[in-house]
Amino acid sequence: MNPLHTHLAALAAAIGPFGQAADRLERWGGHLARVLGDGGRLLVCGNGGSAAQAQHLAAELTGRLRDERIPLSAIALCADSSAVTAIANDYGYEDVFARQVLAHGRSGDVLLAMSTSGRSPNVLAAVTAARGAGLHTWALTGPGPTPLGELCDETVRCPGDGQVVQELHLVAAHVICEHVDAHLRLRDDRLVAS
Repeated sequence: MNPLHTHLAALAAAIGPFGQAADRLERWGGHLARVLGDGGRLLVCGNGGSAAQAQHLAAELTGRLRDERIPLSAIALCADSSAVTAIANDYGYEDVFARQVLAHGRSGDVLLAMSTSGRSPNVLAAVTAARGAGLHTWALTGPGPTPLGELCDETVRCPGDGQVVQELHLVAAHVICEHVDAHLRLRDDRLVAS
């Protein structure tokens, strides 16, 4: 098999089991719509490819996925290179997300932690900080039990290898945004931008 066919076969094998996350993703979207609609904030963190996914999700919420609506407060904690490098230099890389959670997060906000391994020390530190500050903590991880999945309030475990897991994280981000938009429209028409 060539690499494309091999990859598509792995993705196809993961899609069926990933469908079991549908109810949880809908619940997350509804909860996030309430938090963001009331002026709260989503914080998202991850390393490497998960950092790119975190930025993608934040962009969909501050911009838009499809339909016009007001911008929603979402911050990818990996995107501010000055903050990341200053914190890493002064406190250590393990604290790059945790300090930002303490700076930006408020009780009732949501932290979504993304990690294919579910073992990244800086992501685990962010969740610990978030829990201490009263944020809801959610995780998108790879398959199986992980320290991150056990630490968060709720977890979606995506099947497959690292590449497939990251692709399913993007699908999850888009589905969450779809539910956010649907719940905002159903909740209060004033939230739809004119």
